[in-house]
Amino acid sequence: MTWRKSSRSNAANGCVEVAVVRGSHAVRDSKQPNGQAMVLDAGAWHGFLLAAKENSR
Repeated sequence: MTWRKSSRSNAANGCVEVAVVRGSHAVRDSKQPNGQAMVLDAGAWHGFLLAAKENSR
């Protein structure tokens, strides 16, 4: 599995990494790479992105 760091991540906080897993997306805190990841199906991923965009305004 290949993890990619979000282009919106910064050194202070909000460090998120994403990986594609069998058609789903896994999300984790890049500061805790051995911690748990949240796996989202396509619908949940879409909702996650909408919420993240809304909260970044």
